[in-house]
Amino acid sequence: MSAVVAETPTRPRRARVLAPAITGQELILIGVILLVWVSLALATPGFLSPYSIQNMLWRLAPVGVMAIGMTMIMVTAGIDISIAATLMVCSVAIAKLIAEEGWPFGLALVVSLVIGGVLGSLNGLLISYGRVPAIIITFGTANLYQFLGLRVFNSSTVNGLPPSRDILGPGPSGRFLEVPIAFIIMVVLVAIAWYYLRHFPGGRHLYAIGDDDRAAALAGVNVRRRVFLTYAITGVLVGLAAAMTIAGGTSNLDQNVGKGQELVTIAATVIGGTSVMGGRGSVLGAVLGGLLVQTVTTGVTLLGWPSQLSNLFVGIFIVVAVGADLIRERRRKAKL
Repeated sequence: MSAVVAETPTRPRRARVLAPAITGQELILIGVILLVWVSLALATPGFLSPYSIQNMLWRLAPVGVMAIGMTMIMVTAGIDISIAATLMVCSVAIAKLIAEEGWPFGLALVVSLVIGGVLGSLNGLLISYGRVPAIIITFGTANLYQFLGLRVFNSSTVNGLPPSRDILGPGPSGRFLEVPIAFIIMVVLVAIAWYYLRHFPGGRHLYAIGDDDRAAALAGVNVRRRVFLTYAITGVLVGLAAAMTIAGGTSNLDQNVGKGQELVTIAATVIGGTSVMGGRGSVLGAVLGGLLVQTVTTGVTLLGWPSQLSNLFVGIFIVVAVGADLIRERRRKAKL
């Protein structure tokens, strides 16, 4: 009598469900940007000139680079309002090295990345291991870093910035196929960050931390280490943005460098759909938000309107984005 061996049914492996590659809010942003572009093109023909587009893309690059880090931070339910002060420290460090010490721009850029990483790591250390709210820590370090930057400036401008910095500037020497090199670098970094957050466990852990850090810790996520790394990486990105910032304009650098950039970066990130409560966000959306902000700023300038109107429009965009985020969050909780 032959024995009958029952076969154990095998369960099919569940495929990992990914969020849409492009969210609804990002599609809305693209539509709004196109609408604004068409309106500005009709109102002022100079808006779509090669010079205007190249200059706008170059100005977007440092904001987009910093928005990558800000997105990762806000996804974990944090924030960093010290990036403008960090930008100032890194900018003056690069300027001093290339203008007064004769360093090559590339080597000074490496120093800027290191300085930004150190300052960002200090934020991450105090927030992740000191367990102090991010807004409190970064507000304090913003003042400390600003003081440090002013001391390096020594109450005077940095003069005689050499042409070597122009490789990341808006001029002909800073373009590849008529596209600003700074913008190309931003696009590459955005693509890497988008893929990492979407497909790598470390990226998905950031969303888990923002959604519920205690649950993430119970699931085996090293919450402190992940949070620390987000602030350290953001510092490095700010160091890169500093090199892009000083690459344009005049050959002098004054103490206003970086002023207000924390607000512009946070605005771009929030408008792009990153939740202020953590757990949701996209670097693609942040860059689109930055493009909308830069488009509005450029349009107001070309139309000859008061510059305060750009702040008004950006403020309206932020209020609408945050309001939509709060409505989505309430609906999500109501379904639970």
